[in-house]
Amino acid sequence: MSDAFLSKSEKIVRPGGLLAILGGGQLGRMTAMAARTMGFHVRVMDPEPQCPASFVADETIVGRWDDVDAARRLAADADVVTIEIEQIGVEALRVVESLAPLRPGVQPIRIIQDKTLQKPWLAENGFPVGPFRVVRSETELLEAVAELCGDVFVKIGRGGYDGRGQVRIVPANPAAPSPVSESRPGAPSHLVEAVKLVAVGSCVVEKALDLECEISVMAARNPSGEVRAFPASRNHHENQILAWSVLPAGMGPDLEARAEALAADLVAKLGMVGLLCAEIFVTRSGELLINELAPRPHNSYHQSERGCATSQFEQLVRAVCNLPLGSTELISPCAIANLLGDLWLNGEPNFPSALEVPGVRLHLYEKHMPRAGRKMGHLSAVGATAEEALERVLEAKRRLWIA
Repeated sequence: MSDAFLSKSEKIVRPGGLLAILGGGQLGRMTAMAARTMGFHVRVMDPEPQCPASFVADETIVGRWDDVDAARRLAADADVVTIEIEQIGVEALRVVESLAPLRPGVQPIRIIQDKTLQKPWLAENGFPVGPFRVVRSETELLEAVAELCGDVFVKIGRGGYDGRGQVRIVPANPAAPSPVSESRPGAPSHLVEAVKLVAVGSCVVEKALDLECEISVMAARNPSGEVRAFPASRNHHENQILAWSVLPAGMGPDLEARAEALAADLVAKLGMVGLLCAEIFVTRSGELLINELAPRPHNSYHQSERGCATSQFEQLVRAVCNLPLGSTELISPCAIANLLGDLWLNGEPNFPSALEVPGVRLHLYEKHMPRAGRKMGHLSAVGATAEEALERVLEAKRRLWIA
């Protein structure tokens, strides 16, 4: 169909067009690199003038996530706008949407960026989730902890990531939990921290589950309604930050099919255009329960650049530009390991030694201030099997510590 007959929401953006990205972190950087490879121009908006994406974008607009004026300048004359971080102010999103196609739209981002909206939306629309409560006060927190039998995670509604804004409460006696408030003598420190979270903003209290593993599944959707899901990745966290991820996840075909169908159903039900990553708990009884959603590229799919026919970053560009989606076929087992700022605290990591491992590549984000817990880059590897790819990337990471 000729572009003249397409609505704004169906607009096809061809190579040579201007793709604008809300956010200039490492996800924006890798999306920009994929877009530049395909012949697109790129503009990004970020609070930091020298953000990771600034080194590969044509232009960087400096502004906070709620800066309406900066968002307006980002969207001006852009052919399409997408996101690499969901914590963008709703008013800024609305201004963008009034000036250019915003993919995904305001409503999906609004739901996903606040866990106190996201979790009820999932439950109300029939998607599988573990027991949870939304709480807005200390009283509601204590009631929720008691109702969920004491062993819970308390998560701030907005802004928490990589374990930040999250506290686990474990009762001293799981058979008879008796939570106490901060104001009462003997309040355990974990509950004190949870009370502080609720004082900052509304939270979700989630019952701790008996898990076999954690996976994620990425799905893409374009304005034409085409949907494709990637194979599930298996994830391992340390200190609540993703340490490594591997494709394929190594699940049976039934679980794999169910997981991919869940992600495809989610992206369609939300009516969003772009990428949606569903973080999913696999329980020991074989249940798939959705943990959280991310409406953007995801750390657990960086290895798609190595092992899949289409990387998550190219797929995002294809989706938001209303181009045919690429194949999500897994060509080779692949894995990634995150590189946190801790590696740099005692000097430069031993990159030459790591790169001696067959099949390993180094990806650094050009962040100039290493600090503990900050994602500075990642290693990726391919192998004949998932186990080999993971073994290679972890061996390369171990070598980084060798003087």
